Amino acid sequence: MATKPRSIFEEVGTTEKQAVTTGGIDAKSRGARKGIRLWLMVLFALVAVMIAVGGLTRLTDSGLSITEWKPVTGALPPMSVAEWDAEFAKYKQIPEYIEQNAGMSLAEFKVIYWWEWGHRQLGRFIGLVWAVGFLGFAVTRNIPTGWTPKLLFIGALGGLQGFIGWWMVSSGLREGMLDVASYRLAIHLGLAFVIFGFIAWYILQLSRRAADLMQDRRLGNASLATWGGVLVGLTFVQIVLGALVAGIDAGRAFPQWPLMAGGFFPPDPFTISPVWRNFFEDAGLVQFMHRMTGYVLVLVGVFVWTRARSSANAQTRFAFKTVLAMMFLQMVLGIVTVLYSAPWHIAIVHQFGAVVLWVLVLRARFLAIYPLPQSVKGAA
Repeated sequence: MATKPRSIFEEVGTTEKQAVTTGGIDAKSRGARKGIRLWLMVLFALVAVMIAVGGLTRLTDSGLSITEWKPVTGALPPMSVAEWDAEFAKYKQIPEYIEQNAGMSLAEFKVIYWWEWGHRQLGRFIGLVWAVGFLGFAVTRNIPTGWTPKLLFIGALGGLQGFIGWWMVSSGLREGMLDVASYRLAIHLGLAFVIFGFIAWYILQLSRRAADLMQDRRLGNASLATWGGVLVGLTFVQIVLGALVAGIDAGRAFPQWPLMAGGFFPPDPFTISPVWRNFFEDAGLVQFMHRMTGYVLVLVGVFVWTRARSSANAQTRFAFKTVLAMMFLQMVLGIVTVLYSAPWHIAIVHQFGAVVLWVLVLRARFLAIYPLPQSVKGAA
């Protein structure tokens, strides 16, 4: 049988080779990648709102207003005067009311109750959005190859977060406690950022085909990705320390900058026994750790930015430049928060700044691993 003559401009074997080498990779792209990405973006937005609502719940001292954990029946708020009186009576039995809010009116109690109820209700809604989305994609068999464990992992973390939330609240109901335990608050907020981070990473992965990611990774900068990982770790540590600061209102302890009570180191930092408790409960020491970690984070950010400047990819360079700009902005917000003794409207902006920085750092590292394709002109 005669074969068709080839054009002198045709690349020999191109079509056949692509069919063999990309078939397996393209299989990973099957499924509703765009649909799942949109669903994850909804969860991304909801978790961001959840972090903000949680911060406001803490800043308004509303977190202990509901003294029971009822995952299902707790979705309904008090519906009658008798039910409101019963909820208020439970609150009156805990140390926060007895030692701090004695004499609070029912109307004042309702304000803090609605904050905490809204916080918990939003958590339930996020769980519902995850469950409906996952089951919908699973039943219709639209989950791409290899993505079922990842999506289940997000749901498992969400369930764990609900349990840790109650574990945190229960610590504030014990005798001698006026607030929740600061380390439990830090774990609760830290896990929220872990969930937020995984969702963001998965959204970035789903923004390109699996085959494209494999191809783009060959042009990645391994050294820059490693330093991006260092930034991710330091940023997370700083966020957790910020939660410790919020947990004991340490941001209001020393409203001066750059010194603390006239000195570099806060006065009497180790007066609590045993010594390890000072790192969680001494306001001066906790704020000092948060300040110092912030300085270290910015210095490392500057160093990583200088390395990113040599990247051949313009988008990657710009991503790390954006990270550095946000770091300086967040540092300024932190200083302003301290100088004004952490009023809620400034403190919540500072916390939201942490959310933005977290996403930008993750995105920068992602682009270091999977740089976007660009023209020769863009590389120049």
